Amino acid sequence: MSFFKKLKDKFTGNEETEVSDKYKEGLSKTRNSFSSKINDLVAKYRKVDEDFFEDLEEILISADVGVSTVMDLIDELKMEVKRQNIKDTSKVKEVISEKLVEIYYGEDNESVEKLNLQEGELSVVLFVGVNGVGKTTTIGKVAHQLKQEGKKVVLAAGDTFRAGAIEQLEVWGERVGVEVVKHNAGSDPAAVIYDGVKAAKSRNADVLLCDTAGRLQNKVNLMNELSKVKRVIEKEIPGAPHEVLLVLDATTGQNAMSQAKTFSESTDVTGIVLTKLDGTAKGGIVLAIRNELQIPVKFIGLGEKVTDLQSFDAHAFVYGLFADMLDDNQE
Repeated sequence: MSFFKKLKDKFTGNEETEVSDKYKEGLSKTRNSFSSKINDLVAKYRKVDEDFFEDLEEILISADVGVSTVMDLIDELKMEVKRQNIKDTSKVKEVISEKLVEIYYGEDNESVEKLNLQEGELSVVLFVGVNGVGKTTTIGKVAHQLKQEGKKVVLAAGDTFRAGAIEQLEVWGERVGVEVVKHNAGSDPAAVIYDGVKAAKSRNADVLLCDTAGRLQNKVNLMNELSKVKRVIEKEIPGAPHEVLLVLDATTGQNAMSQAKTFSESTDVTGIVLTKLDGTAKGGIVLAIRNELQIPVKFIGLGEKVTDLQSFDAHAFVYGLFADMLDDNQE
């Protein structure tokens, strides 16, 4: 069975239809740009040659897949085309889709990236990232998801420097129906997180979600602040935080990649949340981050609604990229 056929079968069955619809709709800008360029490329060339691969390279780079990731992918494609003795350019589309999934997972076949939550004890998730990427909104949406799963959630308003951040988190707390631990604006963030841990413990909460400041003007101070917050958490709960999620805005493209590098050098980032993926035609940044930084993407934002934050699934992502081509590639 072909890879396209497997994708179509998986994401048009009853169980997966809701997921596939969200990815298909949320990735429409990237797909419309990416698919049309791939189709134009296939129409332009009758055979798979060096010129074909050069043009494909440009298309992938323009989708923000990242230069080094594109080089790896092109090398893999050349080997696969040679191995399968593919002459017809239209057959390469399926190989591209398969290799995109392989690049994301490597030897790991897990299809969905799950949060590392502790069974029967308090799990602490720290959210980091610069201002304006949708960090506080993401915390609210994750809180909603966890509550829907039956978990008791507490939020800690650790971004005490940004005007309105505390109030914004409070609004989300009320909307989702979870408690928010806060201090006054300008307070010590580590003190807020400390109180958050204490409150979560005393209320027998399952998960504590912590907001943090996102100023990059003075990187050293910011990273020192994050280190201090982490020490406070670890002192109260050995082994915590259990996740450090870096929130990035997909619409900023390679700027998001440079932010990811900065934060991953300075703090132990365990996962990425990529917001506003529905607002860009350059969704390939997902693959660049995974391949170049070896950090898994845990969630992607595919819209404004509280339910539009999705656990990342590379197969569903590739389905979203190639959905328009699937009907033409059944076996």
